[in-house]
Amino acid sequence: MGCSTGVKPRKEKIENITTQENTTTKDNNMSSTMVRREMPEFTMDAYDAKTGHYKTVSSEDYKGKWTVVCFYPADFTFVCPTEIAAMNAHYDEFQKLGVEILAVSTDTKFSHKRFVETEPILKGLQLTMGADGNQEVSRAFGVLIEEEGVALRGRFLFNTDGICVAQEVQADSVGRNVNEFIRQIQAWQHATKTGEVCPAGWRPGKKTLPVNTDVEKMTGHVGDYITLEEILS
Repeated sequence: MGCSTGVKPRKEKIENITTQENTTTKDNNMSSTMVRREMPEFTMDAYDAKTGHYKTVSSEDYKGKWTVVCFYPADFTFVCPTEIAAMNAHYDEFQKLGVEILAVSTDTKFSHKRFVETEPILKGLQLTMGADGNQEVSRAFGVLIEEEGVALRGRFLFNTDGICVAQEVQADSVGRNVNEFIRQIQAWQHATKTGEVCPAGWRPGKKTLPVNTDVEKMTGHVGDYITLEEILS
């Protein structure tokens, strides 16, 4: 795979398990990561903070769109509202990038509504908040803590083909960086559009690596094309 310029969905390996009683089929995933997998299919209740109304959302709503599905542990907690507010503060920027945002926890849609109405830092919220009450969506994305019935801080970026190109999963005590996430979106959209690949820390206007045209010339000589100072600047 290396630094290939396209993103293809991974194929699941199906393993047959034979016991003395019967034969069963088990999914043997390559790893627990969602990266390079297609978005799991789902349907769930949601609270649309922009309109103040309840609605139903599904994976079908996000087909053909850049999408971020952002899980958080619970309403009425401490780090969670700061993350949601930070995403909302950049809502217009996400819209300019053509990115849809779906925040998800295992709380009900009624809890989401009350949470938004009472938490001061969420004033003016424009996001849609999915209510994964049966925990099936969190489980499908691999972030459910089964014994607690809540999700880890999992953030997943899907391209317009519905394939996950980036994910970040963290435990409860530390919030995620929305500025870094926007940088990743910009890099992924540039790489997707141009076929070039983006070095560490790439931002719009910085040098990319045109392996789609100069792959032989650059192999083993990346340092002749871009310096560490340029990467870190």
